[in-house]
Amino acid sequence: MFGPEGPTLRELAVQALSSVEHGYDLLAPKFDRTPFRTPETVLESVARVLAPLGPFEDGLDLCCGTGAGADVLTALCRRSVTGLDFSAGMLDVARQRVRPTAGGPEVSWVRGDARVLPFASAFDLVVSFGAFGHFLPGELPGLFGQIHSVLRSGGRFAFPVLAPPRATQLAFWTLLGFDAVMRLRNALWRPPFVMYYRAFRLGGVLMELERAGFAVDLHPLPGFGRREDGSPRARLVVARALSPRQGA
Repeated sequence: MFGPEGPTLRELAVQALSSVEHGYDLLAPKFDRTPFRTPETVLESVARVLAPLGPFEDGLDLCCGTGAGADVLTALCRRSVTGLDFSAGMLDVARQRVRPTAGGPEVSWVRGDARVLPFASAFDLVVSFGAFGHFLPGELPGLFGQIHSVLRSGGRFAFPVLAPPRATQLAFWTLLGFDAVMRLRNALWRPPFVMYYRAFRLGGVLMELERAGFAVDLHPLPGFGRREDGSPRARLVVARALSPRQGA
């Protein structure tokens, strides 16, 4: 699953018994060699959907990890790209991976908490990849409110979502079992490690985005096809920030 250059079982166990922040500090040097990194196919597909919605000037990769989303933004944004994460270890790797290029946008990295963003109306595009399992459902209104506050009017917040597996598929029971183990771990061990795959439900997420002042569109991600019922296997949520009066 992880390959010879990925983390060992012992390293994963130590990470899982740490806080979220310290756990990612430990995992950072080998993170890109794990299945947790967003696949290139997803990144490329997201970029294809976002490109016609631009041009964009300033972009933010929220919970950027090792900078996979920042790579997407450097091709979409003309002036600046910012990556924000609360793990110093992940940011260290991102700084080495994603460097400014001649004629490209300025790239910077900020250590911070997505729930208390240190910006004000600074971006016209915010993206995030694979981070929402680290937020409990009750935190989403505050999180989306923060994202709305750092977007200029009309700016977009975009993130991919995959169709959930059906109960007849092994992946359904794997994710269900993972979440159950994490809940048991957090009931018995401190500090908690918040990571739940099945807590981020699209219906509730769309409702909270609209409450936070966004108008939301769903775009099928090219290259992933459709399920038996015709629904897309993967979508890009694109939430456009309305003015305070429109979103009230």
